[in-house]
Amino acid sequence: MSAHSPWPQWAPRPRAPKRRHRLLRTLLLLGLTAVLALVGVGAGAVWWGTNHYGDQVTRIPDAFPTGPRPPKPATHDGGTTFLLAGVDSRSKRPTTGSDATTRLWKYGAQRSDTMMLVHFSADRHTVHVMSIPRDSWVPIPGHGSAKVNAAFSWGGPPLMIQTVERLTGTRVDHFGVIDWHGFKALTDAVGGVPITVPVDSYDPVLQVHFTAGTHIMHGEEALDYVRQRHGVPGGELDRIKHQQQFLRSLAGQMRGEVSLTNPLGTARMLDAITRTVSVDDLMSNGDLRDLVVGLRHLNASDARFTTAPIVRSEMIRGKYALILDRTKLRAQWHAVETGSS
Repeated sequence: MSAHSPWPQWAPRPRAPKRRHRLLRTLLLLGLTAVLALVGVGAGAVWWGTNHYGDQVTRIPDAFPTGPRPPKPATHDGGTTFLLAGVDSRSKRPTTGSDATTRLWKYGAQRSDTMMLVHFSADRHTVHVMSIPRDSWVPIPGHGSAKVNAAFSWGGPPLMIQTVERLTGTRVDHFGVIDWHGFKALTDAVGGVPITVPVDSYDPVLQVHFTAGTHIMHGEEALDYVRQRHGVPGGELDRIKHQQQFLRSLAGQMRGEVSLTNPLGTARMLDAITRTVSVDDLMSNGDLRDLVVGLRHLNASDARFTTAPIVRSEMIRGKYALILDRTKLRAQWHAVETGSS
């Protein structure tokens, strides 16, 4: 023992355990602080990114119709419904996204080549996509009956939204549109999209061959693939299958790039989207942020694709047209909106 201490050198000091506890507690607090800091940086990046890129998204003024619109069902699941359109503008200059150098819509200048109703559940765990064939013969307010794709040509986004709302009985929350220029640019921005072609085919109108097998399709080839309806047995229905197949694969490619741990990939994808896509002016940056955050963990298997039910095809006024089962269509979409599908 030391002359100055009553404790043997080998005996434990009474305050040592407390010092170790304080050290452990300090380390835990430092670790927790570091974790919270990282989470804060991630959340801040999402907040900054969606505001930064959201400000760059081209908004479509007065996109929605001004007349009466369908109410949401009392048992609505609280999710969000989008109407997405691809327009076949023959303009040599882009008409959608921040790259646009000319007007999105001019009477008679373009028609909607692709139409999809997309419903995201409130918890963002599932997404339902229903394609509406461009040749569907439907009532168009103020114009009698015609192919549904004529609505955009005659009245732009408001008439298109009004036509789809009256057809389906749903209320569209937001509208998004991309033209051929934007489609090709977005496809190239993700490095191409892998598509498995089931059988060899040749489209005599587009004058393009498609070879069976899996291919990485880039801009022009991808556009031809989603437009093909000649040289395939299902015609317009096969074309819709191509579009849905492409959308599923594109979503997978984009999801692989967008994450908090891949800021460069995320920035690249957000930049590609803002350059090519236009949305309604009611969609705020907060709406975009909620969508991005909510969909980060959505897998391709969570997406359910359908096509508006068709009764038959026939020639009307010398034009090929598809007759829809409107009652069944409304019932199917009602089930989607109420979460009972």
